[in-house]
Amino acid sequence: MRRLPVYLVLDISGSMHGEPIEAVRNGMQMLVSTLRTDPYALETAFLSVIIFDDKARQAVPLTELMSFQPPTIEAGSTTSLGDALRVTKESIEREVRKTTAEEKGDWKPLVFLMTDGRPTDDWQKGLDTFREVSTGMVIACAAGPQADTTVLKTITEVVVSLDTADSSTIGAFFKWVSASISTSSKKVDLTKAESTELSELPPPPPQISLV
Repeated sequence: MRRLPVYLVLDISGSMHGEPIEAVRNGMQMLVSTLRTDPYALETAFLSVIIFDDKARQAVPLTELMSFQPPTIEAGSTTSLGDALRVTKESIEREVRKTTAEEKGDWKPLVFLMTDGRPTDDWQKGLDTFREVSTGMVIACAAGPQADTTVLKTITEVVVSLDTADSSTIGAFFKWVSASISTSSKKVDLTKAESTELSELPPPPPQISLV
């Protein structure tokens, strides 16, 4: 079976304390509950969660939907975005099966990166490392006005912005992510082709604007 790996790379720095981090917790629960009702996603989508504050770590390895348990997350301190990109690259290298002469590997992973601030580490070095691995769509979300969209646009062409990092907008983002995963799962299952353009995903809701 060819899996569709999905990596959620989530900022849990100190500025996410309170309502934003609670919204991320709720968003992950909603995302998994929604995807479990989708037969295409159940068949192909596997989820991983990478979190970052003063350092990055993989909180949940790549896991099938029925076994996935959202991690316990607490807001930390600084915003080590570069380290998050490094950990994501290493996780993809370790977990995503490559195509061989004998069999096709997994689909290229979808990466959803959400941050509400500016990197406090060497993000460029992390990005150089991240680019060594093959990915499908990388979608970055600038959650609130303090997020550095210039850095995110350097990482990926697909950047969306939330006006505020509150429960309704973060909830809307996770709902859109779940719809995007469903759409991509259905596409790989029915057409054996991957989603490569934002236009192939569901349109973002009103709370989310393209940068």
